[in-house]
Amino acid sequence: MHESKTKTVVFDMGGVLVELGPISDILGDEEISVQDFWRGWLRSPTVRHFERGRCTPEYFGSELVAELGLAMSGDELVQRFARWPKGLFPGAQDLLEELKSNGVPFSVLSNTNEMHWETQADHEIIAGLFDRVFTSYRLDMVKPDAIIFEHVIAELAVPPAEILFVDDNQPNIDAAIALGIDAVLTKGVDQVRAALAERGLVVGGSPDGGTAGA
Repeated sequence: MHESKTKTVVFDMGGVLVELGPISDILGDEEISVQDFWRGWLRSPTVRHFERGRCTPEYFGSELVAELGLAMSGDELVQRFARWPKGLFPGAQDLLEELKSNGVPFSVLSNTNEMHWETQADHEIIAGLFDRVFTSYRLDMVKPDAIIFEHVIAELAVPPAEILFVDDNQPNIDAAIALGIDAVLTKGVDQVRAALAERGLVVGGSPDGGTAGA
């Protein structure tokens, strides 16, 4: 543990605090590899439009099916995608409440869409936990574009070096670091706790006294 300069924490959601199902929940029996799916997803103009709030779920589904050459209908893709977030990881709410009790403000910065944000499991709990919410579909901006990080820095009115950003996607981490933000790649709550504990923001290990990642 070292003395922390962190004044506020900004969290990603999926894969960090919110559990996502396996990619098979989306793909079903489609004859496409997980690697090819994600490659297509990350390059897709339709995904960017959807996460920026620029198209409907119906348009997103039909266009993405065409882009990836999937056999399922656009409607089926949307239905599968809507069920993908499973709610907060066990221990995530306790970790955030501990951080709040320690007087550390925190926000969420998520590439998401209205369908996921408004209807995911634990939505009401999630919405009530954060001091500030920055969602791509409301801002018409997406990670890892620099503009969305610059917007968050300006809104929080905190020097970049005093912001801890936690995300599970390396390009997002790289983009944040390029702007001087203290950014850490994590997968799941144990790794998030470890990053926070290293900066003296929460106690280390699991809430029951175990060791994170054990």
